[in-house]
Amino acid sequence: MIPKTMKACLLAGFDKFEIGTVPVPEVAPGEVLCKIKAIAICGTDPEIVNGTHSNKWPPRFPFILGHEWTGEVVETGAGVTEFKVGDRVAGEAHKGCGYCENCVKGDYTLCLNYGKTETGHRHYGFTVNGANCEYNSFAVKAIKKIPDSLSFAHASLVDTAGVALHGIKLVGITPGGTVVIYGPGPIGLCALQIAKGMGATRVIMVGRRHRLQVAKEIGADYIIDFEKEDPVKRIMEITDNMGADEVLECSGAAVTVGQSISSVRKGGSISLIGFYHDADVVIPSATKIVLDEIGIKGARANPNVSAEVIRMFEKGIIKGDKVVTHRFPLAKYAEAFDTFINRKDGAIKVVIEP
Repeated sequence: MIPKTMKACLLAGFDKFEIGTVPVPEVAPGEVLCKIKAIAICGTDPEIVNGTHSNKWPPRFPFILGHEWTGEVVETGAGVTEFKVGDRVAGEAHKGCGYCENCVKGDYTLCLNYGKTETGHRHYGFTVNGANCEYNSFAVKAIKKIPDSLSFAHASLVDTAGVALHGIKLVGITPGGTVVIYGPGPIGLCALQIAKGMGATRVIMVGRRHRLQVAKEIGADYIIDFEKEDPVKRIMEITDNMGADEVLECSGAAVTVGQSISSVRKGGSISLIGFYHDADVVIPSATKIVLDEIGIKGARANPNVSAEVIRMFEKGIIKGDKVVTHRFPLAKYAEAFDTFINRKDGAIKVVIEP
């Protein structure tokens, strides 16, 4: 039986969490009500919490964050035929309006009606309430079924791995080629596994400390500790001064944008997947980009890739056991959040299980 109220972790103000009781949302036509089973803390969440994006997110206080989630369908709204009660699902953060020029093309993460809920747009955990709670309603366009063989905790990585896959699909993977990944965080570790699964025979991971060693365990062919050596110089040594076929920048560090340009081969491609502090980004040579015909793509979120990611999990191409490192109940969200942002006890991905 579905209760009338539920527990939720409320962002009551910048840097202020409260566990409160709120009404269980009603289900609108085209939506399903889900019992939340797992929510992964995303690297964007701390930036929302501390006010970095106060001009955009959150739209109000109190607010419910959480957009990397999995759960079970417990009620269906009018007109829903694709899902039934009991279905295990993983969610996406973005649901476009469905009719603007970008949405019609399939680019719903670039919806031209972003933030306008009256148009049907939803950005769960950013402009409308997310999944840091016991129940929430979601549009059927923003969820995908997951197999019984995939745990809820590991399936909470579908969003994270989807971000990696979208960034990869924008530039491609050269079969038998070399890929450089900057940043062995959750996205970078997923990108590593996907790149290997798509035929890269040499993956070079740039990072530091514990996460860099995890990348080695997962399958990186070379690891470069940027605290001990110059990444670009080492990449050129490994590639006989050719550079990488593709560079995936997953760290969000300003310095790595320039390093990516310096470590890709002539005619190579770069996918920028991180969020950057623009004032600190230095481009070493715009002329090099022109003369070497370097392709640079920005990648936003995970449009149209969730089903592929779920199949990759199902087939073992992506594994979550090295990425999901910590689990907490909803009541200990503040502790979980602290563990995540301070990387306590080797934390990589921290999951909440309401």
